[in-house]
Amino acid sequence: MENELSRPIKISIYMVKWFSITLLIGLIMGTLSAFFLKSLDLVTQIRMDNPWLLFILPISGGVFAFLYKKYGGNAIRGNNLVIDQANGERENIPLRLIPLTLFGTITTHLFGGSVGREGTAVQMGGTVANAVGRMFRLDKIEREIVIICGISAGFSSVFGTPLAGTIFGLEVLMIGRLRSDGLFPSFFAAFFANVVTESFGITHTHYGMGPIPDWSVLLFFKIMIAGICFGLVGWLFSRSIVLIKKVYANWVGNVVLRNFIGGVIVVAAVFILQTQRYLGLSLPLLKDAFNGDNHWFDFLGKLFFTALSLGAGYQGGEVTPLFEIGATLGSSLAVILHLSIPFLAGLGFIGVFSGATNTPIACFIMGIELFGGEAALFFFMICLISYMCSGNTGIYSAQKVEVEKGVLFLPLVTNWTNKKRN
Repeated sequence: MENELSRPIKISIYMVKWFSITLLIGLIMGTLSAFFLKSLDLVTQIRMDNPWLLFILPISGGVFAFLYKKYGGNAIRGNNLVIDQANGERENIPLRLIPLTLFGTITTHLFGGSVGREGTAVQMGGTVANAVGRMFRLDKIEREIVIICGISAGFSSVFGTPLAGTIFGLEVLMIGRLRSDGLFPSFFAAFFANVVTESFGITHTHYGMGPIPDWSVLLFFKIMIAGICFGLVGWLFSRSIVLIKKVYANWVGNVVLRNFIGGVIVVAAVFILQTQRYLGLSLPLLKDAFNGDNHWFDFLGKLFFTALSLGAGYQGGEVTPLFEIGATLGSSLAVILHLSIPFLAGLGFIGVFSGATNTPIACFIMGIELFGGEAALFFFMICLISYMCSGNTGIYSAQKVEVEKGVLFLPLVTNWTNKKRN
């Protein structure tokens, strides 16, 4: 009887405790995201008005590489440091990670590096959550959960998707397992952070998918083909960044010189290809994709410049470029597959993201938040197909593999092979 009476009290204390923690994380992270997003709008406009700023990209890369090397410590690990802590590691996330990643990303955008914004938000969110956790003297499991809250708050506030942000923080840690014990606090951290960001007047652009086609067997096979393409491109994106990082590390030992040379190569590529279309956030690519005005090769151009920028060590995220790569690829495939352009652009928007991050549930929910629930069946299908076709590694090297994709099929293959041998 005593246990029955004390359980509601314990639950009430738990809820009040996590309401307080997530509200504090939401207030701080929402404010940081608002400043970050307004700064990105400002520096993007400055860069577009002054194309010559591109020439400073190598210098800015070298400067921030020096700052990270001199003062950053383990902050250089960025997203992977945050993910490792949410997975139970005991390394400290230094507060200096916030100004380093924040201003590093802003300057990268100012001078034309092709990067995104989610990485910065996730790193800031993890750092804020780690500091709040220390303030509340949380134990080991609670520390993991509070850092998940920071990841969710950062993702939610920078994209305006609190539900997807909630699941992203729980799903990104490990392939094959969703961390459900953090669901309650993760949601409220994502919710509060998004509310605070929007209170500063931040708005997020939404794109229409147009009429949703009726279900048919032919449509099913077309979506299967598109999903496989999205997964393979997600795999290509993540492997390209890894390859370029490895090449730079093998050929240029000094990290400052490495970033400088990487910036020079980006500038050279701009002049060789005679375009700045793929620099910075490149948000016009999304508008062109949904309107059918993009070039068929835009997904390759954005992938190429993003891999060059991130591979060289420039600060920024991968998700916004993945949105653009996916939407432009979907728009191009729509012509070949004879499907509605905005419909397949919307599926590509979340599909390539799902494949590259191994977070199909978060991407499915993001599709509903951004485009509405009418195409929910197609969102889930495209996210799962892309996820299955992108391999067991993604853009986050710290992401653990609890269960390999296709593992249920492997025993059948093994048994069939053994029978053939016998």
